[in-house]
Amino acid sequence: ALAAALREPFGRAAEAAAPSIRGSVHEVVGLGIGVRGLRAAVGELVVVHASAGPLPAEVVSLHPDGLTCLPLGSTAGVAAGDPVTATGKVSRVPAGPGLLGRVVDPLGRPIDGGPPLTDTEAVPLEIGAPNPLLRRRVDRALATGIRAMDTLVPLGAGQRVGIMAGSGVGKSTLLGMAVRGTVAPIRVVALVGERGREVREFLEDTLDAQARARSVVVVATADDPALLRLTAAFTATRIAEWFRDAGQDVLLVVDSVTRTAMAQREVALAAGEPPATRGYPASVFAMLPRLLERSGPGPTGSITALYTVLVEGDDLQDPIGDTVRGILDGHVVLSRALATAGHFPTIDTLESVSRVAPRITDRAQRA
Repeated sequence: ALAAALREPFGRAAEAAAPSIRGSVHEVVGLGIGVRGLRAAVGELVVVHASAGPLPAEVVSLHPDGLTCLPLGSTAGVAAGDPVTATGKVSRVPAGPGLLGRVVDPLGRPIDGGPPLTDTEAVPLEIGAPNPLLRRRVDRALATGIRAMDTLVPLGAGQRVGIMAGSGVGKSTLLGMAVRGTVAPIRVVALVGERGREVREFLEDTLDAQARARSVVVVATADDPALLRLTAAFTATRIAEWFRDAGQDVLLVVDSVTRTAMAQREVALAAGEPPATRGYPASVFAMLPRLLERSGPGPTGSITALYTVLVEGDDLQDPIGDTVRGILDGHVVLSRALATAGHFPTIDTLESVSRVAPRITDRAQRA
């Protein structure tokens, strides 16, 4: 008991007495900040002490002459020679019941003007997907309240589905219908790279008061730095994982995974990675399964995930759409022809596939 009581104050004293090693900014090119004289690992947070105030950044690549860091804010005011210190920490975000009904940024900070968060705990942003042999099977339906989906493209609790469509055919509206109508008790929504004007419309018009009270909304607008836009989807997934591990059924909605991939492309190009397929570096296609495989069923609870995919020119074979479709457990295709005809929701039921439908429907429904 005495050792436990002394551990915390001695730990703080040891941390305060540790030598502080500082590097310095030697260049700012595009999105990246080049740092020399500092030892840090990829994924570690550093602090740039700029004239405008401390600027947190994350190490994204290592080079023989230093580090490349991406800031979690604007680089305005950063100058060559500014000191940089390593924190020795990785990104952590709050998770817990205290987030229900709240709107937060990609770092988990409230942006809805409400009180400080309570009843939450700080958890590491990056964790691995559940052991595949410990996952429960998807064997029961999860209603969304959307008749075309529940009848013809049914979702199972723990299934992951892509909403595939071009621009302007009703992806966001369809997601709002699913968040309002689902029977899942917890809803986590990530708005990635969204227009700032549409965030409030989504919260006030698409979600009713009852849905808001059971939802956590993570927002990264289009003007946020690339690293924040990328982090938003992982933050929402980590929050959903906390509720899943507590035994809850969660509906996770990410709008959109395409803008998440675009943010990863910006991060990778800033780190010096060469472009490959249609300008997307290889790390984009490594990031997608790392994100998408974290949802789904666990040993207890489940995350039923809906990911919107903005396909370029309505081409379902574009690199992101094709990769996502190969990872997920089904896809719902929205038709521009139906949208032009005024038929909403614009679900093309014959093009859509639910890979778990045979296990969650009976013979009569399939007939």
